[in-house]
Amino acid sequence: MKLVVLGLSLSSSWGNGHATTFRALLQAYAERGHDILFLERDVPWYRNQRDLADPNYCRLEFYSDLDDLHRWTAEIAGADAVMVGSYVPQGVDVAKFVQATADGTTAFYDIDTPVTLSKLKRGDFEYLSPEVIPGFDVYLSFTGGPTLNFIEEFYGSPAARPLYCSVDADKYRPLEVEQRWDLSYLGTYSDDRQPTVERFLNAVARALPNRRFCVAGPQYPKSVEWPANVERIEHVPPADHPAFYAASRFALNVTRADMIAAGWSPSVRLFEAAACATPVISDVWDGLDTLLRPGSEILFARSTADVIAALDGIGVDQAAGIGQAARARVLVAHTARHRAEELERHLAEARVGGEKRVEEVA
Repeated sequence: MKLVVLGLSLSSSWGNGHATTFRALLQAYAERGHDILFLERDVPWYRNQRDLADPNYCRLEFYSDLDDLHRWTAEIAGADAVMVGSYVPQGVDVAKFVQATADGTTAFYDIDTPVTLSKLKRGDFEYLSPEVIPGFDVYLSFTGGPTLNFIEEFYGSPAARPLYCSVDADKYRPLEVEQRWDLSYLGTYSDDRQPTVERFLNAVARALPNRRFCVAGPQYPKSVEWPANVERIEHVPPADHPAFYAASRFALNVTRADMIAAGWSPSVRLFEAAACATPVISDVWDGLDTLLRPGSEILFARSTADVIAALDGIGVDQAAGIGQAARARVLVAHTARHRAEELERHLAEARVGGEKRVEEVA
């Protein structure tokens, strides 16, 4: 299959979770024998902070604006499938161009589904609008569960299918490194995540001054007051993620408010930490217990006290058991190879569905 992907970024992992998601998925997809062209809008933020210049599993090209995107008309028209990602600049116009140009299957890959739906409800059509959703043969969603039915019934998608984030299990694995922190959190700043970071990490750090903590990720405002025992790291490149998790006794998973409300929205960081066998302490939302078993594969926290109890009450052997069990579950169901197989199947089914719709219209 020839696949063209128009995504937010493949070249830079700074300030977004899209790059690591696309990297793992597309590398695994290429391993299945497919040819991939990734088209990325050339914007200053990512241009100045690229950490992947020349992937060996796909062709990476840049375009400066919508007019420049027309240079790739032949590739888009001739592809077996074309996939547009969420948060692509001028995404609505990009979607219209793709739908008017592509002869193959068209897909929208939403790595931000609950945020997208919230924006649509407010009339914010930054990268997707209701009018273009029915024009995609399949809506691939970061979120599963009841949200899929809503996308089909309310927005008229011909097919909404789950395509969760995943992890490259060859790169994310346990490492023997010195533990530096009792609890760490890896994530870009977000207004709606920060209250949980405050309750589950900063408040815990203040209550346990002899413990060590870390928050890694960009865009945190200077107004955040970090306790003295919380180390701040501006950015951890994906290549260093396994060592970061290995240096943590526990990893904190924090979910955006829209994703908690929708449920069934695992983040790439959740699977990364689990693949490294670092036990995860997570906020709670519907569907999480179907991905990792609470108590034996993941720890749930509803309060500062829950996090303190985990740090003080769980010994080395029990923590190691939780981490190893989580890794085993990820290897069975949540690797990039699993997602690549799912993507291949969804695109094939959408192709057949599209052909049937054309026959019915004719």
